[in-house]
Amino acid sequence: MGKLVLEGLKDFSPEQTFECGQCFRWNREADGSYTGVVGKCIANIKALQLSDKARRSSDEAGEYAASIEITTSGEEPDLAFWENYLDLGRNYGAVKERLTVSDPVIAEAVSCGAGIRILRQDAWETLISFIISQNSNIPRIKRCIESLCASFGEKAGNYKGKEYFSFPTPEALASLTQEDISPVRLGYRAPYITATAEKVSSDGIERLDSMKNLSYEDALDYLTGFPGVGPKVASCVLLFGGGHFESFPVDVWVRRVMNRLYGFCESDIGGMRHFAAEHFKDLGGIAQQYLFYYIRETEK
Repeated sequence: MGKLVLEGLKDFSPEQTFECGQCFRWNREADGSYTGVVGKCIANIKALQLSDKARRSSDEAGEYAASIEITTSGEEPDLAFWENYLDLGRNYGAVKERLTVSDPVIAEAVSCGAGIRILRQDAWETLISFIISQNSNIPRIKRCIESLCASFGEKAGNYKGKEYFSFPTPEALASLTQEDISPVRLGYRAPYITATAEKVSSDGIERLDSMKNLSYEDALDYLTGFPGVGPKVASCVLLFGGGHFESFPVDVWVRRVMNRLYGFCESDIGGMRHFAAEHFKDLGGIAQQYLFYYIRETEK
């Protein structure tokens, strides 16, 4: 096992980041830490008590801050990798200021999820995960994804007595028949998964990864060409796996919060997307996560 401690991180909460609907392979442990698999690495991220100096600095600046310990299986944690994955290089204090300075409406949502950061996830895993997510709930989505990984992924190792698996490759899923994949219980989504895997395997995963370099419109057009991928799934993939922070996914929770806070009719999805593009601009995806987390927390 290897350990890495990062102290006094501004605007970061493991709980809020892993519980805001953007990822499905991070799970809460009894001690409040989170364990997940990133690539072939098993990792546990735990929030630590801030040092007195860091706490004073955070309080004086009015910032949300945390210290974390990252424990990984195998080799020592790669600092550059985790800084990128957790998006630690982005100034979320400035992001929150931009969002709230001319919009007091979103300020309460931002305050509620002040420690959220957008993870920089693998595009392939994100694509399949959000196809699975359609018309489902987070606990069921997680179960399906873990079953898919255990059935067709590679062993990543053991952590605290539990065995973990990597996410299956496009080639592994492309080779499956519907009978092969049926035990995962994906329902109508199963043919979409295998057909998408065939396309990614045929095109090369580099083609999928290159959507990060496309314009938002071109990347959206590319993703909606996959079986079972509509605008909502595509916008999630663009935000969480494609680096397009302007993407504003609209699901049932976002429709609800946009109705409650901004007065939109819940059926006016087009109006919500247009508003986000005009109002939140290149921060639409981060705004969406604050709003999503806020409405789920207030309705618990």
